[in-house]
Amino acid sequence: MSAPEDWRRWVVYQVYPRSFADSDGDGVGDLRGIIGRVGYLHRLGVDVVWLSPVYRSPMDDNGYDISDYQDVDPLFGTLADLDELIAELHARGMKLVMDLVVNHTSDEHPWFTESRSSRDNPKRDWYWWRDRPANWESLFSGPAWTLDEQTGQYYLHLFSTRQPDLNWENPEVRQAIYAMMRWWLDRGVDGFRMDVINMISKDTSLPDTTPRPGSRHGPAFQYFICGPRNHEFLQEMYWSVFAGRDAHVLTVGEMPGVTVPEAVLFTDPARHELDMVFQFQHVQLGFGANKFDLRPLHLPDLKAAMADWQQGLAGRGWNSLYFGNHDQPRSVSRFGDDGPHRIASAKTLATVLHLHRGTPYVYEGDELAMANAPFTAITDYRDIETLRFYAEAVERPGADLAALLAAMARMSRDQGRTPVQWDASPGAGFTTGTPWLAVNPDHTTVNAAAQVGVPGSVFEHYRGLIALRHEDPVVTDGDFELLLPDHPAIWAFLRRTARAELLVAANFSADVMDAALPLDADWAAASVVLTSLNGDSPLQLPPDLKLRPWESVVWRRARS
Repeated sequence: MSAPEDWRRWVVYQVYPRSFADSDGDGVGDLRGIIGRVGYLHRLGVDVVWLSPVYRSPMDDNGYDISDYQDVDPLFGTLADLDELIAELHARGMKLVMDLVVNHTSDEHPWFTESRSSRDNPKRDWYWWRDRPANWESLFSGPAWTLDEQTGQYYLHLFSTRQPDLNWENPEVRQAIYAMMRWWLDRGVDGFRMDVINMISKDTSLPDTTPRPGSRHGPAFQYFICGPRNHEFLQEMYWSVFAGRDAHVLTVGEMPGVTVPEAVLFTDPARHELDMVFQFQHVQLGFGANKFDLRPLHLPDLKAAMADWQQGLAGRGWNSLYFGNHDQPRSVSRFGDDGPHRIASAKTLATVLHLHRGTPYVYEGDELAMANAPFTAITDYRDIETLRFYAEAVERPGADLAALLAAMARMSRDQGRTPVQWDASPGAGFTTGTPWLAVNPDHTTVNAAAQVGVPGSVFEHYRGLIALRHEDPVVTDGDFELLLPDHPAIWAFLRRTARAELLVAANFSADVMDAALPLDADWAAASVVLTSLNGDSPLQLPPDLKLRPWESVVWRRARS
């Protein structure tokens, strides 16, 4: 296999601005707060910062409802602040990727204000309007069509009623979006993470769907997930926005419901669509009827889900690697052990993730082993998805609200949005004021000040993983082979090029585990590259392993 382009070696760090660092004491993170922590990101070693939306917004969905694509909301600062952030990152060799939400806008965007003003307005067809709505269900609960009383028609919103969907069938819409994207690139932005970009193409017949039992509405995914013109639109975007630029522009597509064959098409370099996809297969394991209807999560299922994407995209496509982000609970609470094995399991989760093939994403605070907060009441939450789901449950006779709150404490998006824990001070070093969302009480012991530069810390383990990706071509280039796929506690795999091999073995349990790997005995002489237990030697070398609770080890050997 030939050496990949440099961008395939990059590691991305996601900043959720509202919760990262507050510079002015109003309890909400801002751009100047991020600027003040650029040195921290540089020390961690990441190559790219993905910035969740800072555009002007009414904040119905914390900025994912945009009212002006070409300005910064005063809550976060100014365009000048953003320019300074870009300059500070570039001065240290890092890049900035903007979150881009173009499936929908805010209902306060001037485009929608014009569109809803009259049926014959020139921008009427910039959104989806119908006399009779389909019975689609919104992804934020409730119907996906809302009546606009001024004009007597319904408009489509796959998410909140305040997030009307843009009509990508209209070429004027697409050209306006492309012009905006070029404006940002010309300003110094290095790429885009595109929110729900596989929903921009709809089945234009907008047919009814099968309602859920006891409801008039139902999911209509088949009519807007990877729709009929999705590939066409992304190819047009490439040639209109990205082609011909001197430096590589990183393009990431968040794609709920995308399949492996579709992702191959979206990310095949020869097709000129996207660099990589964000898929959801592994983070939706254990879901019943919805994300708050939880089932047991079994390690073989998680291994298989990750391996499917390794094998399916090999040689053509490219994947994003993540366990946590702003839409997920804390990874150490969901997939690890946030109790007595918190440090070891946080390191092990990172090791397994970063050594798969693809681009690793570090979500703010994961490098510190931040965990879910002890939320117990609905008043603890701020997230629109959580609040709307709970409000609907209250109206249902017999709903078990206590069980729902317990599930929300495990899975709410707000669990990934608690402020970053910088130190042990009352505001966790995040703010001198009252934080918009409560700081996790464990910040007194779990924080950056206690980890940066401390050997054996989770932060320093992340630094080691990032350095390994930068230094060892096997991590980026190597083939992937899953070992012991059915083992209930051991996650082991090989990464292999013509010159070298890496063996990764991890114990995802609180017990000592033995495992006989299907490998030759020469692996016992391989060198240990990284361990989760502060450099301790493994109890037993491969191919016959003995791993302590949540222990992970990476071995390397040359190939003759």
